[in-house]
Amino acid sequence: MQPIPPMKALVALEAAMRLGSFTLAAQELSVTPGAVGQQIQKLEDWLGVALFVRQIRQVTPTAAGRAYFARIQPALREIIHASRLLRERHSKGVRLSMPPSFAAKWFAPRMADFLQVHPGIALSLSTTTTLVDFEYDAVDLAVRYFDGIDPHLAVQLLCTDEVRAYCSPAYAKKRKLKRPEDLQSATLLHNTLHPHWRSWLTRFSSLADAQIEAINGIQFDQSLMAIEAAVRAQGMVLTSPILVEAELAEGALVELFGKALQLANGYYLVHPDTDELQPAMKSLKAWMAERMTGRSAPLDSSRGTHR
Repeated sequence: MQPIPPMKALVALEAAMRLGSFTLAAQELSVTPGAVGQQIQKLEDWLGVALFVRQIRQVTPTAAGRAYFARIQPALREIIHASRLLRERHSKGVRLSMPPSFAAKWFAPRMADFLQVHPGIALSLSTTTTLVDFEYDAVDLAVRYFDGIDPHLAVQLLCTDEVRAYCSPAYAKKRKLKRPEDLQSATLLHNTLHPHWRSWLTRFSSLADAQIEAINGIQFDQSLMAIEAAVRAQGMVLTSPILVEAELAEGALVELFGKALQLANGYYLVHPDTDELQPAMKSLKAWMAERMTGRSAPLDSSRGTHR
């Protein structure tokens, strides 16, 4: 049998090359940067060639290192892919990833319903605002907020998206908000998922660009925080109706003006186009599509279940 290089060291090399950092590789592998360095040193000793140039707080791949990685990376990807497929064939679990706001506001209140309908499925949920890499991330299915175009993925539309204006009843009364033009006296709660206040006001109000620019605002990096600020009468939030279902049902938020701005992006359920879905994944896909189309019973916000 031909000598085999240290496989643990190859894992460290792959992460370090892909991420461009021993520190980031260590975080991904749940080890210390020193441990990554030791593994790569072991591989360099085995190969008899330097793969990285070490400098203070920086490592740079050598020409030999880049060439070696280019040769072995396809094989490593194939090992990962084949291993994942084999494991999934013998698993009844589903690893699902989705944006935090969608998970908290739409999926979490309905999750118990899915597990009750499918008690034999072990569901693992992770939330992230970054795009899932199915080659490396431990994920079977993902909800992605985008335009639905990706030639490498099987894509199923869950729902198109739109944004509407919401605030607490007390805030609407205090600011005397009757028309979109009245928002000049309001505080606009901006968020990175739905940064569309300017477009909404341009379309639905008679305010000039300078007037829109002069409106007070607060920027949030998460929709959840912007929605909570609106509930606490801190301003007006522009967001998707599916993210404020509970707040509307409870009366914590009300929609003002009845103006909806249609968006190009939507919520899609995606997975690699080459994968054959296991029964548990097919069940979850069908359940989510059914719940999203409204064929299920309405959500009881007081209990977080369906009635």
